Amino acid sequence: MFQENFSLTSFNTFGLTITCRYYAAFKSIEELVHLLHSPECKQYSMLVLGGGSNVLFTSDYAGVVLHNQMKGIRLIEDRNDTVVLSAAGGEVWHDLVLYAVSNGWGGIENMSLIPGSVGASPVQNIGAYGVELKDVLEYVEALEIASLSVKRFSAAECQFAYRSSFFKKEGKGRYIITDVGLRLQKNPVVNTSYGAIRDVLASKQLTNPGISEVSEAVIQIRKSKLPDPAVLGNAGSFFKNPEISIEAFASLQAKFPSVPSFPGASGGVKVPAGWLIEQCGWKGKRIGNTGAHKDQALVLVNYGGATGAEIAALASDIILSVEKKFNIALE
Repeated sequence: MFQENFSLTSFNTFGLTITCRYYAAFKSIEELVHLLHSPECKQYSMLVLGGGSNVLFTSDYAGVVLHNQMKGIRLIEDRNDTVVLSAAGGEVWHDLVLYAVSNGWGGIENMSLIPGSVGASPVQNIGAYGVELKDVLEYVEALEIASLSVKRFSAAECQFAYRSSFFKKEGKGRYIITDVGLRLQKNPVVNTSYGAIRDVLASKQLTNPGISEVSEAVIQIRKSKLPDPAVLGNAGSFFKNPEISIEAFASLQAKFPSVPSFPGASGGVKVPAGWLIEQCGWKGKRIGNTGAHKDQALVLVNYGGATGAEIAALASDIILSVEKKFNIALE
């Protein structure tokens, strides 16, 4: 059931050489409940792992890692204009996107090639190129660890915000997401609001693109901007884009007229974290076995042999330099 002193090197996209005290995978709710009854889970701290693409281990993990490998995508509702897909938590997110696109169901094509598992997607309220999970989410089903019962959360109950949710706040450590339901459009209207998507479509002379063309454009953009974790260890964008007040942005713009921005969800102004980091000289800078990627300063990388502590130290140094130069705290 459990494997001891298990290597997690291939289970984290930073490719860090670390182990956990105990490891077990589960492929059903029944298996998960059985594991949670075990002495190991009762005695040690627990970490539920999905795709390992949004985690930084700063040392070996002294507890139990439970790996969600629940699979299955089902059509559970079919109406005139919409469908609802049920996807198990262990499914690969991009596989779900490709499944939806292949069936002509729109709503998540802008989130193509985001690494990680379906079960992790509500935790972060993942998003890309003008679309977030909250825009299509119908429900989340999660096992409550204390009661070992499954609870269904509506989109409102998930308390979605920018890269945040109930599962990252009050629900953290209390639930294990087992299933996600998405409502997708049978006659989708594509979202090409981001300039990068428009540029790729224009280069292909696509004036009336469908969801398949948008998905392919996003994949092309992501591959050109972000390093492949299989080649260069990374976890994608490491920092959130900070939102500051309108007054603070006016002051910032007076000092740095070229600062890019876009509207924030809370009424303020979002400033691209990548631009802030690049202005501080970090883009392409290497320190030992880690550094900020040459094409995207938001991405911290493991050039080989880096430790999680080294990457965490780099992140701290970047945060300090941005705060010193711009008076903005990166998260």
